[in-house]
Amino acid sequence: MKNFIYGLLLICLMACGGPEPRPPVKTNSGGFINASAQRNRELLNLEEKLIQEIIENDTLHDYLTSANGSWYYYNAINENGDYMPLPDDLVIFNYNLVSLENDTIYSMDEIGTITYKVDKQELFPGLRASVKLLKENETATFLFPSAMAFGYHGDDNKIGPNIPLKSTITILKIDKQKESIDN
Repeated sequence: MKNFIYGLLLICLMACGGPEPRPPVKTNSGGFINASAQRNRELLNLEEKLIQEIIENDTLHDYLTSANGSWYYYNAINENGDYMPLPDDLVIFNYNLVSLENDTIYSMDEIGTITYKVDKQELFPGLRASVKLLKENETATFLFPSAMAFGYHGDDNKIGPNIPLKSTITILKIDKQKESIDN
């Protein structure tokens, strides 16, 4: 009987192992994110190649490269001005949007005159950065890859996903705000 109790106790002790964790039902390898990033890199390379071809074929203009990833040339330069918009300044401007094939998507008349508080209101990324590159009474034409335009979503109207754009922007007036005047 004693051996039976010891045997039963030994069996109970051996059966009392800790709970074993279940293996994960689904593992996330990051494959979707990596594939998406690769597609975006390929799309950007393709769009940059297309923009470079446009620049090479345009012998009338001298293009500049902006720090934000767009290319532009001046249509009208304000030689006398030296002030470029700073955050919180009010900028009155107009612009249009055309495809890289020069098909008008939105004309300046359709869009109208915009009053924009720099860095405080929503504009698409390329336009937001481009406004800060121009002085009052200057006009420039910008070429934006789709990532700087409306990206993978489009504008839910005339601009589809992943569409690079061309835009001519004219700064009509810059109202300096007090804080930027002091600086």
